[in-house]
Amino acid sequence: MHPTQTTHLSSIIALQLVNCYYCSSLFGSVCSSTLIPKCFTTMTMEANIDPENQLMIGENYPETVQIDPRRARFPRCIVWTPLPIISWFVPFIGHIGIGREDGVILDFAGPNFVFVDNFAFGAVTRYIQIDKDKECCTFPHPSAFKGEDQYEQDEPGHDTFTWDAALRKSTQEFQHRSYNLLTCNCHSFVANNLNRLGFHSGGWNVVNLAALIFLKGHWVSTASMVRSFLPFVLAFLLGLAFGGLTFLTYLAFFNFVLVGWFLLGTYCFKDLIHL
Repeated sequence: MHPTQTTHLSSIIALQLVNCYYCSSLFGSVCSSTLIPKCFTTMTMEANIDPENQLMIGENYPETVQIDPRRARFPRCIVWTPLPIISWFVPFIGHIGIGREDGVILDFAGPNFVFVDNFAFGAVTRYIQIDKDKECCTFPHPSAFKGEDQYEQDEPGHDTFTWDAALRKSTQEFQHRSYNLLTCNCHSFVANNLNRLGFHSGGWNVVNLAALIFLKGHWVSTASMVRSFLPFVLAFLLGLAFGGLTFLTYLAFFNFVLVGWFLLGTYCFKDLIHL
């Protein structure tokens, strides 16, 4: 036998004798060859137990909050409702907000103030629920940060955001902003939140956000659909009956100016509309 193999075998025999001694002390008898692996296995399993996993055993996590329109609970949702007068003539423009993990809605509807659980302009009529695990990135989009919160893509160790933490950060920021329907509105607030969350890799603004909720939003109910479009249909029919071509001309001009403003302010003059 090779000297190296002899030395290795001697080490194994010595280790077995030591373990037999401990086994005999523990079990009151000489340890058999079948007991040695059990001792090794037991000690190895005990050494590999993660203390954090031990703490998780027996924990009861709350069930996922479900959408409940009656209680105005829309967890991880973008929510929408029509605006008085404006939505009567431009039905794809409305008021928008975002739901926390517990379903409470946050919306920016006044200067230096974010409403909590008090959705302005009525009940939610359309919503889009977001799967945060599949549709949100780990790191927020750079466009969500300004000034002291400027995010550098290559900066190591930058903090990630949970859903509610991102909403809290945006809320704190918009509590120091003046509200303006044309430059800093509810869409700016929700777009800021989505960019922090990295929703679909970020890059959200007032235009693509409005298009998203209008094209892919789910109706809460048939009544909510009627509530959203009935004023527009009535205003259109009455205007057509009494104004005819003149009404259509003014309506088209109003839509052109309003949509053109947001398109120019978003894609041409990027500092005009705040996010």
